[in-house]
Amino acid sequence: MNPDSSAPTLAHASEIRRRTVFAEVGCAFWKEEPSLRDAIFLFDPETIREVYVVPNFISEGYFTETVIPRELELNGPITKRASGQLWKYCEPVGNHPMMTELLLQRAREIAPGVRETEASLLIVAHGTNLNDNSAVAAKREADKIRALKRYASVLNVYMEEPPLVSDWKKLTKTPNVVVVPFFVSDGLHSYEDIPVLLGIEKDARGSAAARARSGDIFRRNPHHLRGRSLFYAGSIGTDARFADVIIEQATNMRSVRHGD
Repeated sequence: MNPDSSAPTLAHASEIRRRTVFAEVGCAFWKEEPSLRDAIFLFDPETIREVYVVPNFISEGYFTETVIPRELELNGPITKRASGQLWKYCEPVGNHPMMTELLLQRAREIAPGVRETEASLLIVAHGTNLNDNSAVAAKREADKIRALKRYASVLNVYMEEPPLVSDWKKLTKTPNVVVVPFFVSDGLHSYEDIPVLLGIEKDARGSAAARARSGDIFRRNPHHLRGRSLFYAGSIGTDARFADVIIEQATNMRSVRHGD
């Protein structure tokens, strides 16, 4: 539905490839090519003896716990193929402690000059009536940032469960509100759904959607609504520093041995 969803992953892979940290760097997707199942054959076992699998997901959940292991035929943290090639399954990027600082940096970048003591920070996740670990991850990050006592208030808000992002005017009292979507890529949610819920856009269709996809929705800060200044960021996963997080997650698995 959204061809932009894979763009950050491809960009991060390209950056890691440029740094020559690893002999080879590849990507695989659930609903694009190359598929997860095809990724099993991406690396020649004669020359590549270890493969690090880093899920570019905000949190653990159905895809990281069921889909990826099933499609890549992984049987634990380390899987030894018949060829002797070792596949090491890393934690998702969203679990890395660096997420907290990335969220803070993104918030500062989109609201330069705004005093944090005069601003509320909203971390937006999807949320659902079903089990959604991304909601838990957003709460975890909000708790960590709140403990730093930099912002007047820090809230984890959701699209489909309370506290709702659409209630931001009731949830915050500060003159400035900074909103950072806790997603790995910009797509329908960050381009269209959240702007409508915030009141930045009245309609996510037609010209509004076109402006959003062009990136204009992120460049028009601040948005002035009912006497308040609202600063809206692109999804955190589009941050170029995610490449560092991916490398870190792989590095953390380097010392783990088969059978440990």
